[in-house]
Amino acid sequence: MGQVGARIVLVAAAVAAGLVMGSCAALPTDSEPEVIRRFDAPTQASPDIRPEPNSDPDMLLRDFFAASAVPAANYEGARSFLTEQARQAWDPSTSTIVVDRISINTLAGGGETQSFNVQGNVVGELLPGGAFVPTRQGYEATMELERVDGQWRISSLPPGTVIERSEMRNRYQPYNVFYYARGAREIVPDRRWVHAGRDSLETAVISLLLAGPSTRLRDVVDFEIPPEAAYTGVQDGAYAFTGLSKLSENQRVRFASQLVWTLSSIGINRPVAITADGDPLVPGVETFSREDFADANPQASHAAEDNLYTLANQSLFKVDDGKAEPLDGQLAEQGSIASADIGAGGNYAVVTGKDGEQVLKIGEFDKGSTEVARAKNFTRPAYERGKAGVWVVADGKRVVRFTRAATGEFASSDVAVDMPDGVDGSISVLRLSPTGVRAVMVVEGTLYTGIVEQDQGGQRRITNVLEYAPDLAGNVIAADWQADGSIVVGTSNPGSPVVRVEQDGSGTTGKPIGNITAPVVAVAAGAGMVYATDANAVLQMPDSADGAAEATNWREVPGLQGVRSVPIVAR
Repeated sequence: MGQVGARIVLVAAAVAAGLVMGSCAALPTDSEPEVIRRFDAPTQASPDIRPEPNSDPDMLLRDFFAASAVPAANYEGARSFLTEQARQAWDPSTSTIVVDRISINTLAGGGETQSFNVQGNVVGELLPGGAFVPTRQGYEATMELERVDGQWRISSLPPGTVIERSEMRNRYQPYNVFYYARGAREIVPDRRWVHAGRDSLETAVISLLLAGPSTRLRDVVDFEIPPEAAYTGVQDGAYAFTGLSKLSENQRVRFASQLVWTLSSIGINRPVAITADGDPLVPGVETFSREDFADANPQASHAAEDNLYTLANQSLFKVDDGKAEPLDGQLAEQGSIASADIGAGGNYAVVTGKDGEQVLKIGEFDKGSTEVARAKNFTRPAYERGKAGVWVVADGKRVVRFTRAATGEFASSDVAVDMPDGVDGSISVLRLSPTGVRAVMVVEGTLYTGIVEQDQGGQRRITNVLEYAPDLAGNVIAADWQADGSIVVGTSNPGSPVVRVEQDGSGTTGKPIGNITAPVVAVAAGAGMVYATDANAVLQMPDSADGAAEATNWREVPGLQGVRSVPIVAR
């Protein structure tokens, strides 16, 4: 039985015994009933956004784009920059394009009218529901202004909104809503950007949860919430829902898990009470907490344990308590290993031999291994979560998944990859996310991510492949997933040798350069720690994604001082 399955049994046992889990003392205050199903544009009062009197036309246009990042009251602030006719015609809901910066140049004009050319490099699009999709293309439009009662106003503009990335970061905040991976026991984070000016952040993320997964994840997660389900606010200290009568007890427990972790993403970490149509969501259970569903969240379970290994001089070592102990005697491949990955419970996959004639072997410590494939070269193997399978790229092109049957025999299946048009280079890195739903690849020094779909027969396919971090294009050497869903990247760029890339591709953040030297040829992420192999040694730095002050210098990994090796975090 899986970990989450065991948790569900425990909750069911608590129900049968009439157990009371926690108390309601620390729950939110009551709110007025408000039926929410879908995520709509914020309807709270618009902030005081108005054109500055006597603004020059180009400045008024810039202020309009800044106001377009505030969706309150159906973009009432941005509409105040338009003529009455344009105000009635403009539909801001068609799209929200995010550009790096907006360039405004005069085309023609004089007297009472003025035309401007607006340009920018598109970095992504903010979809309805707050999902960010990275895009790499240009933006260009013509906008016209005219004087109204002596003041410049916009008289002609294209539909949709255009905002600078800095305005998106200033006006919106990213949060995760969670859905269960299809047919699995783990929840998958679905990152959304919510306007920071919303009156109720709780209502915003709950309505996002009820509205369903983002387009990119729709085919790889379960969505069990019935269409008639609605959130009616906090009543008698409990998050109240209607329309959940069709859910089974197991589905109700899963919904509670999704809600608990979604609320946790906005800082609500206390036990929560949940009602369905006036009764407890699960009979006999008063509150649910993160501890009840800790095993469902790979981010939480990953943080609980960090097994660090390293590959040095073609041999594997276990790093523990400041010492690196060779695994001699535990695997026969010592002294000939080119790359490796280590899964749960002592499972390992290694590539042996020199480039041009390599062998992939899969085995268990102290139990031996089996040769499963040969090729001119392989990427570093990648374990799925829970050791279900091993992935590798043979000769830069062929993605293969290996699984072990109950008989002990290994079977292989090719994994199709739907690369964007024009991308046909060799894949040098392939890593699977902690949930197994996402894959990150490095193709000719450029970073890509895709979604791992699975058909009814179990066949995998990597779809919805998008380029991430175009500013790093051509310089990426190594990449791996961090527990929170972001990606740590090693590059050949001396100005940004290690970079954090957000889960949705919405931005990059360079880790402090300090004493690390490009090229960074290997990276790994453990429990609160980032590891990187630079030109001299394997280094570590605490991960500061939680907003804590970041160290300025990297440190050598205790036990590996003076050793240039490849870090491996077992999962």
